[in-house]
Amino acid sequence: TVGGGGHAAALLASSSKLKLLAMDRDADALTRAQLRLEEFGDRVQFVHAPFSALAEHLPTSWGGQFDGLLADFGLSSDQLEEAERGFSFQQDGPLDMRMDATTQKTSAGVLLATASSEELETWFREYGEERHARRLAHEVVRARRFGPLLRTTQLADLVSRIVPRGRASIHPATRTFQALRIAVNHELDEISALLDIAPGLMAPGARLAAISFHSLEDRLVKQAFRHQLREGGHSLPHAKGVCASAREKRENPRARSARLRCLVRDPEACP
Repeated sequence: TVGGGGHAAALLASSSKLKLLAMDRDADALTRAQLRLEEFGDRVQFVHAPFSALAEHLPTSWGGQFDGLLADFGLSSDQLEEAERGFSFQQDGPLDMRMDATTQKTSAGVLLATASSEELETWFREYGEERHARRLAHEVVRARRFGPLLRTTQLADLVSRIVPRGRASIHPATRTFQALRIAVNHELDEISALLDIAPGLMAPGARLAAISFHSLEDRLVKQAFRHQLREGGHSLPHAKGVCASAREKRENPRARSARLRCLVRDPEACP
């Protein structure tokens, strides 16, 4: 998940021998990353695909294995700041939320217009961990009788009328937008697929690192890594993961909920 290319640039700068497969399902992200990483030339290969397709795109010269993988889940700052992508409730835009508009047909607006109250409630509760999921789902269904929900501000205003404001820094619509985004992009299925195939592609001594931004993502990573630990041939250098320092949170507020976990394959591991 090359995203904005920040992690990729740091990795490539750390060693002139390093070669990188830069994958992203967002074509716009790939275009930006190509510009940012241009100086590294043919050391970078760019692939427009979800990370669940990793095995299909590993270069043959790598022997079907990798030495390191960094999966950065969730949204990038660029996606949040583009109003037309519809990911943010803080600016007006179409209710889109598709990571890859070139292949995905169903937007957030379509889901809101066609899903049943039961489906909406399930998404809000399971993907957004929203305590007011049932009432919110009923209100969405009621509201669409008078016209479709097409804009981010429409949905944010509706949620704000239903969900009480909690901590001052957390907008009431945060969990609802997260839930819809996950539903639109099948994000948890993608993460599960990656965590299922990646351990089998690790070269001896390889590291598999994942950055999660909410408990649903982190739970999948934690469970997958613990499973590999029980199977043997792997270790966890940071049992509880690594979180951003107070200084980093001040400099980058979006890192406040991030947790990095890492799985290491033993150097002597058998093929």
